[in-house]
Amino acid sequence: MSDAAAPDAHQPPPLQGVIVPVTAFQQNCSILWCVKTGRAAVVDPGGDLERIEAAIAQARDGQGVVVEKILLTHGHLDHAGGAMDLKERLGVPIEGPQEEEVFWLSAMEDQARRFGAGAGARPVTPDRWLEDGDQVTIGEVALDVFHCPGHTPGHVVFHSPDAQLAVVGDVLFQGSIGRTDFPRGNHEELIRSITEKLWPLGDDTAFIPGHGPMSTFGQERRSNPFVSDQALGGL
Repeated sequence: MSDAAAPDAHQPPPLQGVIVPVTAFQQNCSILWCVKTGRAAVVDPGGDLERIEAAIAQARDGQGVVVEKILLTHGHLDHAGGAMDLKERLGVPIEGPQEEEVFWLSAMEDQARRFGAGAGARPVTPDRWLEDGDQVTIGEVALDVFHCPGHTPGHVVFHSPDAQLAVVGDVLFQGSIGRTDFPRGNHEELIRSITEKLWPLGDDTAFIPGHGPMSTFGQERRSNPFVSDQALGGL
């Protein structure tokens, strides 16, 4: 479990959190909370719910947080396999992803069989589908929603301008990008999502990827072999 917050030399960001790697895929489940209210969201609870619940209780230096919703970036097993069980345990709604992701969310049991993991994974029915331009709230903090297809058709990204923090799921990683060889993946769409939706958010924006360490958009524009400015010819 590691801290997840954008650096700020002047004042603490309004949104803080921790990253809890879950499942055999070491997927970055994030618990993000509003500093002012202690209200929180769990992003992409793929499994290992006991670990997630322990992190909820230990957040804010042991004070704990009050989870008010679950947010999903997309419907792959390692990101959404525990969503319905956690929804029932906490009594909170699920928001996201975009509705095209019903393709994956309805096939959760098939995914579990295919990958030999996630026993008990259940089809996910969000309480709210999200669209590009929507907002979600965590306490008093608003996050903008960006529909970023390519890895999956209904993938979304969450961005807090005030915290200079984005949760990007499997769109972008430190030094890599999301796979596009799954059904309904599209490499060209993924590159457009990164360059047209993420890069305009600013080089100083830190992001939590679906796997691996955090990075910034500026760092990836400088050095990512798939989507750096140099790799894309200065786009």
